Amino acid sequence: MDKREESLPPHDAPSIDDREHDRDPAPREAETELDEDDRLKPEFVRDVIDLVEAGEDEAARERIGRLHPADIADLFELVSDEDRPSLARVLGDMLSPDVLAEMNEHVREGLIDLLAPEQVAEIASELDTDDAVAIIEDLEEEEQQAVLDAMEPEDRAAIEEALSYPEESAGRLMQREFVAVAEHVTVGDVIDRLREDRELPTDFWEIFVVDPMHRPVGTCQLSWIMRTPRDIAIGDVMKREQTLIPVDMDQEEVALRFQKYALISAAVVDRAGRLVGVITVDDVVHIIQEEAGEDILRLSGAGDGDINEPIRETYSARVRWLIANLGTALVASSIVGMFGGAIEHMVALAALMPIVAGVGGNAGTQTLAVTVRALAMNQLTDSNSWRAVFREIKIALLNGGTIALIAGTATALWFANPGLGGVIAAAMIVNIFVAGVAGVAVPLLLDRLDQDPAVASSIFVTMTTDSMGFLAFLGLAVASGLTTL
Repeated sequence: MDKREESLPPHDAPSIDDREHDRDPAPREAETELDEDDRLKPEFVRDVIDLVEAGEDEAARERIGRLHPADIADLFELVSDEDRPSLARVLGDMLSPDVLAEMNEHVREGLIDLLAPEQVAEIASELDTDDAVAIIEDLEEEEQQAVLDAMEPEDRAAIEEALSYPEESAGRLMQREFVAVAEHVTVGDVIDRLREDRELPTDFWEIFVVDPMHRPVGTCQLSWIMRTPRDIAIGDVMKREQTLIPVDMDQEEVALRFQKYALISAAVVDRAGRLVGVITVDDVVHIIQEEAGEDILRLSGAGDGDINEPIRETYSARVRWLIANLGTALVASSIVGMFGGAIEHMVALAALMPIVAGVGGNAGTQTLAVTVRALAMNQLTDSNSWRAVFREIKIALLNGGTIALIAGTATALWFANPGLGGVIAAAMIVNIFVAGVAGVAVPLLLDRLDQDPAVASSIFVTMTTDSMGFLAFLGLAVASGLTTL
């Protein structure tokens, strides 16, 4: 028989299009449970809980079974704390490792508490190392040890090694499942290994080439391997330039490298330069989202800002910043108190001074947000920090002049007092200028002191704009002779 005929599928075999159609109808069925923004519809969530409460377990499992693991994880986040244990009981083995890996950490912690250490160990063993670490690292120390004791020695060793690295480091984030080959092997040898080795990771995009000391010397994408003749050495087709990630690098810096160099995956090396793991772009997407959310929430002092976070933890995170804010507000209040006599003689000052402080505060927040983002993205360094300061000064003067013209004219017309209009205009320019300088200088200073600029900057900037706004407006009003003390 002709070899070409042997390679052809039988006449009654399904076509590629047919196989695609028959592969998995579940996602198309699940579309009816999602709205246009790919969120679970409220009526679906209510129907599932009603089925669970009515004891119709099979019907509930059937409806939930159509969902993607990420959507099942969302379902647990959308139901109340009281309904989650019942929902987990009904799902049984459908509460898979993939679902737990996608779940909000606070929700996951609550469900893990319901499971025996042996069950948690079994779940962790089925996950990639990075996902298993994400589950186990949130447990209490005693619970961690119990789970580790229940794991197979090989899995346990990998998890313990990961936990030995600092939190939010590349060592915690990396997967230990990767494909590495020697430089001298042929493309054919690599292809044969990929087909025969059952221990290879499920998903990977490139192969790492290592020297005899297991140090990475290059990478080779799977597409290159498939297009290269079998007798060519892998070292002749690999790319030697690569981005290596130190095992102790902070995850935020890892994300920046992926973004800067458009990486799909990157090798992680220990202090001796040996290949110990790999980080893939799907992990980095989570980091970027997490770090961006953290910076926004820290600017407001809202803690984790997670609606699933326990109330006590949220209270503890927020109240300390409110107390600090109360202290800074007293500074601004004391400045107002210094001009009590002037305010008594001219009540219009009391009506106008919050405007000066409020606009200045908004201007400072704008500059602060841009500066914190630039620091987080490594766009603002020692090389261009002064240029950034002068840039914000120019912007502040332009904004101050525009707002001063509008506020001064409106005040002069409303109160029929050109002098008062001139005072508020001058105060606006001063305060917006101060806001621009403070918005860039405060986070830069905190960054130089190795403090997180996203945490404390907003309080100091707000105190500065409030205090200077009141001082500039009331001080100019007194100095100009509008009031008499």
